[in-house]
Amino acid sequence: MPSAGLAPRRILQLSALFAMFALYAAQLVSALVPHVPLFVATSAAGLALDVYLQYRQPGLLSLLGKVRFDVTVRQLLRDMLILVGLLRIDGIEPLGEQAPLLIALLGVYVLHFACQAAAVLVRRRRQLPIVTRNIDTSALRLSSAPPRILSRRSSHRLLTFSIPATAGLLVTAATTNALWGGIGIGVALALFLGGTFYLATWLLPKKRRLSDERVMAWLDEWLAAYRPTVAMYFSGGTTSAYQANMWLSTLADVDGKPLIVLRERFMVNKIDATDVPIICFPKVATMFSLENSTLKMMLHPANAAKTSQVLRIPTIKHAFINHGESDKLSSCNPYAKAYDEVWVAGPAARDRYQQADVGVEDKDVVEVGRPQLSPIEIGTGAAQDKPFTTVLYAPTWEGWDGNPGNTSVVLAGENIVRHLLADERVRLIYKPHPMTGSQVPAAGAANERIKAMIQEANARRSGTRPDARAAAELTERAAELHRLTSTSFRSSADEMERMMLQGEPDPGRSAAVRAATTAWEEAYWASFPEWEHLIVTEARPAIFTCFNQADVLISDVSSVVSDWLSSEKPYAVANTSGLSEAEFRLGFPTVSAATILTPEAVEVPRLLATVRGETEDVYAEARLELKEHLLGPSDPPSIDRFNGAVRALCGRADERRVRAEAREAAEIPIQRDDSPVEQVTLVDEDAPENTVAG
Repeated sequence: MPSAGLAPRRILQLSALFAMFALYAAQLVSALVPHVPLFVATSAAGLALDVYLQYRQPGLLSLLGKVRFDVTVRQLLRDMLILVGLLRIDGIEPLGEQAPLLIALLGVYVLHFACQAAAVLVRRRRQLPIVTRNIDTSALRLSSAPPRILSRRSSHRLLTFSIPATAGLLVTAATTNALWGGIGIGVALALFLGGTFYLATWLLPKKRRLSDERVMAWLDEWLAAYRPTVAMYFSGGTTSAYQANMWLSTLADVDGKPLIVLRERFMVNKIDATDVPIICFPKVATMFSLENSTLKMMLHPANAAKTSQVLRIPTIKHAFINHGESDKLSSCNPYAKAYDEVWVAGPAARDRYQQADVGVEDKDVVEVGRPQLSPIEIGTGAAQDKPFTTVLYAPTWEGWDGNPGNTSVVLAGENIVRHLLADERVRLIYKPHPMTGSQVPAAGAANERIKAMIQEANARRSGTRPDARAAAELTERAAELHRLTSTSFRSSADEMERMMLQGEPDPGRSAAVRAATTAWEEAYWASFPEWEHLIVTEARPAIFTCFNQADVLISDVSSVVSDWLSSEKPYAVANTSGLSEAEFRLGFPTVSAATILTPEAVEVPRLLATVRGETEDVYAEARLELKEHLLGPSDPPSIDRFNGAVRALCGRADERRVRAEAREAAEIPIQRDDSPVEQVTLVDEDAPENTVAG
């Protein structure tokens, strides 16, 4: 069921479409009658509405494009109706005055298509075989992009540049003086012609990019100079970048020269602020430049369709590091056996792979802990002295299979939130998974209802709020963080221009970003009163920051639970699988130290009493044991174990290269200068028939 907030918007969109077709109908009728005032008004209103929707509601007009009623057809129909009106209006000679206007108007369309052809050519010439970030690209002679209205917005260009022609023709209709139409069309011709010639200057040698061969040669030189050893490989959709972003801090601290390898062009700017060099290889052929580099190993935070392509490179070792561990089947995917090693947090994941029997051998599983959990603070005990108990409800999403046991949002979410909001001493932080509702509409609808419940509960609460200085501090910190983590781009900037601007980062930027992020987080929490419930749906504040604010977690079977155990604080897991509590605990080891919530969530008051120290915390010791079982020992630190695994796998890559070079030397003996030379004739497969190459 669509949410109430969307209904007015849809009504407005349908009204706009109805108004557009009504204006076309009125334009046709007033042209045939003819009724000059109505004809001029409806023609002008139709163009104005089209321009407005093109700039403000492009998604709505894309629906018309799917039925082939795109902007070119709409403008052509509008101009045709104007010419019909001019034929019917007394005082305008069809052959003497209108024929030149018709010919000139056809010239406008010819130039429009010429400008579009130039735009396509320019875009293709400006697309590089690779995309980089955090790398000095000055040697590639990159240039700024042409204006967006000329190069990438053909719909905006046609409508905007046609305004003078339409206005001139309508003045001619009102005055019966063809001169005005000629002036308007002349201005439109000048705009299209000037735009086409200006756009064509990007094809001249001064602005033309280097050839693909020279770009790839430059990349080989950069790789030889930088000498990367460890890369993180990532491929995915627009909402999956978080899977790579969670490993950025670890990659920055890795032993060796790190590199990020991407496969989708859009992903380059989805990766969060980092000083690690980024290279995107949209095509497989370009990616094999890595084979001849010093790169020894790749880290894979996710399985993707394009992962198999990079696994073909024999000189590189591969380790699967995942983007979180849980008891879900996705945490022991059979695809993992394609990698040289599978890196897991602790013994629990090792056991999970062996029990799943998916082909991953125990010798290939390496326990490295979870280095990115270092920001999580360990709990200090019961929260009985606090005026408010902060509860973090962080449900996962419904998953690809839509199993009702995946997420608690649909079957238990509203009950959980209702019980929490009924306790006046509870402060709720609701942070749903960003993909909630993407597979099952019912999950998205339940998510919206939960948010509405929280907003309504906030409206009933009152108390002292932080003064204006807190809000000002947050604004200032947000501006500083944005300045450090974002590169300002013109609205017309294309991929090449962004690549030019996102060159080698300034020294010390990563440390400044970490400090600015910490300052922003402190300002964020200080800007809200301690009694106010919060709905967190943006990337910031991050989930680990929410962990540090919360006294207890309520979640589902997901990696959030495993990460939370690092804090040693109480937690609860919703059981919407249909299993009994005993079966649920047996089937999902990560919940063995949790309070289990049924879909009715009647266990919430008991959970809160435990957190406040009013009843015994019977799972306290079990949480400590489970923490080590899931995440491994605290000593040595996880980052040390991770770096040890990096060095070991790099060593295996070095050993393989030595063996490969030895085999190559044995199979292809070097010819001595004094040895007889045997005449060999080689057949050139690309040469014409009956010819040979020596």
